[in-house]
Amino acid sequence: MSNIVTISGLEKTYTTGNEKLSILKNLDFVVEEGSKTIIIGESGSGKSTLLNIIGSIDKATAGTVIAGPWNVTELNEQEQALYRQNFLGLIFQFHYLLKDFTALENVYMASYMAGNTKKQAVERAKTLLCDVGLENRMNHLPSQLSGGERQRVAVARALINNPSLILADEPTGNLDPENAVLISDLLFSMADKYKKTLILVTHDVKLAAKGSVRYTIKRGKIEKVED
Repeated sequence: MSNIVTISGLEKTYTTGNEKLSILKNLDFVVEEGSKTIIIGESGSGKSTLLNIIGSIDKATAGTVIAGPWNVTELNEQEQALYRQNFLGLIFQFHYLLKDFTALENVYMASYMAGNTKKQAVERAKTLLCDVGLENRMNHLPSQLSGGERQRVAVARALINNPSLILADEPTGNLDPENAVLISDLLFSMADKYKKTLILVTHDVKLAAKGSVRYTIKRGKIEKVED
């Protein structure tokens, strides 16, 4: 299998006054296409920073990130927007749904803004919302949905533009244990169904066990977990 993400010599340092805080230290890391790659680490270990750099939300201090055909570390703002729109699906700990829009509108909007017709966007959004078990909740606002349902909408939204790569940052972190299991199972099954590569960061050992490849990150260094 080919690599969908290749990271070389990645470093991230924050400078405050005279102090330098090194978050990521000379990381080399690859992700195979089609894998369910889990990065597990404690809070503050650098796992979210790594995901944000892959997602072009944060900039590396040094090193390169190649994701598919994109050299992520050299993208300008316009290219970053295209990369996120066309190549990535993003899921966060918080759902970030627009509160004045229904579940259906929250999902189809990204497809419509990417240039698809409204009809195409709506049809795909409906299919995805059915896939995540929300066929009877499409016209509800986020305030009318439970926490688990809102995160289901976020999973559907991440898939709307048919991305090659899904990045999930603590996607079950705000949920109760029962919903956490449901959402994690759903995320893996949707990645399988639509043949997506998944990179997920978590501190949850049970969730990490579901991955096909696992890494631990500690003090800015990453190591593969051998079974």
